[in-house]
Amino acid sequence: MINKFCKKPLWECSKTLSAVAQGLAPAETVIKGAKLVNVCTAEIQEDVDVAIAEGRIAYLGRADHCIGEDTQVIDAKGQYIAPGFLDGHIHVESSMMGVGEYARAVVPHGTTGIYMDPHEICNVLGLDGVKVMEEDARRTPLKTMITTPSCVPAVPGFEDTGSSIGPDDVAETMAWPSVVGLGEMMNFPGILGSTDHAHGEVGATLEAGKIVTGHYSMPETDRGLNAYIASGVRCCHESTRPEDVLAKMRLGMYAQLRYGSAWKDLPVLAEAVLANDIDTRFATLVSDDTHPHTLVADGHLDHIVRVAVGLGIDAVTAIQMVTINCAQCFQMDHDLGSIAPGKCADIVFLDDLEDLRVTRVLIDGDVVAEDGRALFDLPPFQFPDWVTHSMHLGRELTPASFEVPAPEGVADGTVRVRAIEIIPAKVGTFEAHVDLPVVDGRLESDLQQDVLKTFVFERHHETGTCGCGFVKGFGIKRGAMASTVAHDAHNLLVVGTNDEDMALAANTLAACGGGMAVVADGEILGLVELPIAGLMDSLDAVTMSEKVHALEGAWAEIGCTMPSPFMTMALIPLACLPELRLTNRGLVDCTTFEFVDLVVE
Repeated sequence: MINKFCKKPLWECSKTLSAVAQGLAPAETVIKGAKLVNVCTAEIQEDVDVAIAEGRIAYLGRADHCIGEDTQVIDAKGQYIAPGFLDGHIHVESSMMGVGEYARAVVPHGTTGIYMDPHEICNVLGLDGVKVMEEDARRTPLKTMITTPSCVPAVPGFEDTGSSIGPDDVAETMAWPSVVGLGEMMNFPGILGSTDHAHGEVGATLEAGKIVTGHYSMPETDRGLNAYIASGVRCCHESTRPEDVLAKMRLGMYAQLRYGSAWKDLPVLAEAVLANDIDTRFATLVSDDTHPHTLVADGHLDHIVRVAVGLGIDAVTAIQMVTINCAQCFQMDHDLGSIAPGKCADIVFLDDLEDLRVTRVLIDGDVVAEDGRALFDLPPFQFPDWVTHSMHLGRELTPASFEVPAPEGVADGTVRVRAIEIIPAKVGTFEAHVDLPVVDGRLESDLQQDVLKTFVFERHHETGTCGCGFVKGFGIKRGAMASTVAHDAHNLLVVGTNDEDMALAANTLAACGGGMAVVADGEILGLVELPIAGLMDSLDAVTMSEKVHALEGAWAEIGCTMPSPFMTMALIPLACLPELRLTNRGLVDCTTFEFVDLVVE
């Protein structure tokens, strides 16, 4: 694969690099006396110099012969250097920041490149929204590789989105210089069912010689997984069991071990490599979704590598998982993922291999961060009006909008309903059957059973459609929560204990252009405004972290103590994950992919 993510393509500067390596021309920068984390051979090399020219590495060894009068010399004595970290699967929108501010947050933590799947904004605003994200990214040194959103909607026929993507759209984007592949193919039923739509998108990607990224969330690892991989899917981040990881790696699929703000699968998945004597070349570490508080408090890939090391994975192996393994997954290791002659000079300086504190970051040979601070300034990005005005409900919601009528002829007693039972810090849900009391002919939330009324309102085209159901497991005692971050269609999601607070939460977001809100007793307790497609704001990471932290405090105030509850809530409508979900069209059994009734017969 030929990419355009380095300062200069190798063919333009090969003559210069060859001359610098031999001392026939001076290097622009020389790093002296480093301990090299050599991810090519999984070893530490002592006292290594690195000569850099034209944004690429020219020489490794004793580089005195490469130093000229104007050469910048960086003393790295006592420090480790490693290739820049690469995140093989990330939705920037989950940080609630634009790509520019996201870059300022993650680059100081050693992240030099990301494989971004912008399917959140694409579900709201289509490919035009992706182009806006790309334009914002171009202002930064962060290498932002785009994988074209594949599943817009996530599962066709089960929800209404702001846009839709098909094989022709995918084929068009494969000519974009920023696109390196296809975003996570969540529609694995379409792949296994041989639909023209799913295979058309995969085919357009493969024909362009680019990478298909995956999303296989089923526990089945025999015929279905083989068929999914055989279709051309190269990697998957949806493993939740060690046996999933092992099965995928044994079949030549890159297993992306996830550790984000809410989906902390790595501690379980690490057993796949710790308990088996296997080559780890097909394992990578990814974040998937990381909110701003995590980025500010803990870091990005450096934090995930620290967690991996703490679990017992060798530090060099863990670094391979965010460097050369990731680059090879995307067939970009000719440019990225290692410190070797000819490669892009994306280099991370580390104090040690225990705390893994990043002290300096180079991208294309330029120092872009030091001591946790980005050295590049960005003026505020000007988002178009159509991006910041994406709420189109077409009506004002009232308490009556949240009434759930009991089955005809049932005026009192109880009714057995299907409820979505969440799993804290996990992406999956269970289908629970609960008996709810009927009050004046209506079904209500039942706090004793921890069951809350839930609605999803279409907010893109003023269709007026909505789905209603119940969710179990948040521990809420009063009030309501609303969010326009509701994967993947990002319709308006409302969960609550009473109709009045649910209406207030919903209308608060409609008025501010989207976001997340917590209300109780007619009072707004927490609000994060996200006017950019109802998903992001233009604020910096620290400010966003403070706002999100305050929102978490509001959740705790009404009774919820689980980590990142708004991220768990945001998956209630995601109809490509088992077992039961709610979209604006109704309840979906995500094991059979059929709509089901709220009331259990």
